Amino acid sequence: MPSRSRQNWQVIASCLAVLGIMCGIVAYSPTLYRMFCAATGYGGTTQRVAADAAAVSAQTVTVAFDASVAPGLDWRFAPVERTVAVHLGEQKLVYFTAENLGSTPAVAHATFNVTPQSSGIYFNKIQCFCFNEERLDAHQKVQMPVVFYVDPAFGKDPEMHGVTVITLGYTFFRSANPQNAKDLARFLVDAPPDAAHGKALFAERCSACHALDANKLGPALGGVVGRRVGSAAGYNYSPAVKNADFVWSADKLDRWLADPRAFIPGARMPVRVLDAPSRKDLIAYLERESGKAEAKPAIAGAASSEQAR
Repeated sequence: MPSRSRQNWQVIASCLAVLGIMCGIVAYSPTLYRMFCAATGYGGTTQRVAADAAAVSAQTVTVAFDASVAPGLDWRFAPVERTVAVHLGEQKLVYFTAENLGSTPAVAHATFNVTPQSSGIYFNKIQCFCFNEERLDAHQKVQMPVVFYVDPAFGKDPEMHGVTVITLGYTFFRSANPQNAKDLARFLVDAPPDAAHGKALFAERCSACHALDANKLGPALGGVVGRRVGSAAGYNYSPAVKNADFVWSADKLDRWLADPRAFIPGARMPVRVLDAPSRKDLIAYLERESGKAEAKPAIAGAASSEQAR
């Protein structure tokens, strides 16, 4: 009898385990589906990347843009340009305009896809308003940047032969989770720089190559504002950067981030930050951290004076 009872409990435990797994799959199926779509490009899902490291190809493709608003959201939403021609691997900046026609603030979320759907795995978005819940004040109008590139592997895929146009489409829906929305006012021309957003951008788009307090693939950036170019201790700079002669300021950082190789011909850095609001926020963060870096020696010196007394 004890052995039969033990067997019964084992059967019950196995059934409960299977039931738990099935419940977990059901509960997380939307997340798992999104992960599957992002990994495979299924259903025209685009890829999300932090930067463009692809080599630019001579082959071009036309990217068209489509925009719509779901019922229940009183917004006007449209691309600034209907089509652009891009080289495969070329990072491209385009804009969409959004205007709240209503008399109260509204929060919305954009869904997106590309057609033909099989091209989704090659369409890489570096920056997009579709990653967040977005808030727009009453009668406010903004231009929102999208930064993307089409992977050069697109041109080597036999299934893509004959595809000359990729359409990127967005639809804005009224948000079901408005409490954690970001403010689209950050894209206004006169919006003040946001160092907190710059910190998030640094973690997302810069931290693979840079840290504040250590050299990685790129030099340490703590204290970079006010520092002579090419002078981070222990970092092996390119000859072009090493021979440059200026001090990093907000203006020079802006030019560098917009196009490093145009600003200093011969520089190795391939990454560009095309949209001005992101550059402004990143620079605000680096300025804030540079101020902290300058304050540390003074604090250390004060501590030494105390000890000397």
